[in-house]
Amino acid sequence: MFELPRLPAIDFHSPWFLGLLVVLPLWWWWRLRRPAAAITYSRSSLLARLPRAGRAVSIALLVLRSLAIAAMIVALARPRAAGRAAQSNAEGINIVIAFDISSSMLAEDFQPQNRLEVARDKVKQFIVRRSSDRIGVVAFSGEALTQVPLTTDYPVVLSAVDNLQPGQLDDGTAIGTAIVTAANRLRGAPGRSRVMVLLTDGVNNRGSIDPRTAAQAAAAIGVKIYAIGVGTEGMAPVPVGRGVFGLRYENRPVEIDDALLTEVAQRTGGRYFRARDAEALDRITSEIDRLERTPVRTTVYRRYTELYPWPLALALLLLLSELGLAAWKGPVPD
Repeated sequence: MFELPRLPAIDFHSPWFLGLLVVLPLWWWWRLRRPAAAITYSRSSLLARLPRAGRAVSIALLVLRSLAIAAMIVALARPRAAGRAAQSNAEGINIVIAFDISSSMLAEDFQPQNRLEVARDKVKQFIVRRSSDRIGVVAFSGEALTQVPLTTDYPVVLSAVDNLQPGQLDDGTAIGTAIVTAANRLRGAPGRSRVMVLLTDGVNNRGSIDPRTAAQAAAAIGVKIYAIGVGTEGMAPVPVGRGVFGLRYENRPVEIDDALLTEVAQRTGGRYFRARDAEALDRITSEIDRLERTPVRTTVYRRYTELYPWPLALALLLLLSELGLAAWKGPVPD
């Protein structure tokens, strides 16, 4: 379907000058009511040599003068086109997402998707809902590695989340190492709000740093941890190796250290959530979004393009046209 191009928004710097446009109808009314002037000539030959103008030429001269005056008044009002607004964010939230990519995240208890796919989708929705916050990503399993430092370049963050896969790091679950790595990214972040979203599906079994100690250190630098345990309760199909047709799964007990994750979150003033299905994980990320969404002070700068030269040039062109027409076929001056 054909769409008309969008025109730029136009306003006036001095709109009160537009009130002068009411003078034009008054002037026309005065011209129409004015009695015609009578001129006495001593010789008819003198009148024959004067320029003649019919009624059409007189009306044309009046229209040209009126349009010229209107264009001058518009120029005095200083029309301008509003440019794109530039926002300067004075304060936002610093968020690092610590994402578990251990092999157990391939467990298929969130049918038809596995834990990793569901967690990635919900984290991406969480990122999209942010508008002015700095976001970073730390991937961890048996070790931890920063994938994206704090940035407002959301397409880069979303791409990094899309690329998270088990096998990129040594397998295992080093929760303490993940907390320390993410906290280091938040340590020097500007602003007062620092948040860590810790997403895992296991029990701390790797790394030399105790998660409680790591949480205490994070709290000391003002980091608040929101921990999310991803997985059902009971049994779940978990990958145990590779077979002829790909990964081989076995039903095994789901082990998530709820008590540890609760303590880690509470030590920093955060909260722990247990996501037992995709819908629960969606509700949890939405709740975190509401908890940490604070007003952002912004200063808006708007660039304007001055348009008054155009009506001013039009007024001059109309005046020249009036003078030329008057010199060519103008009426006898009264």
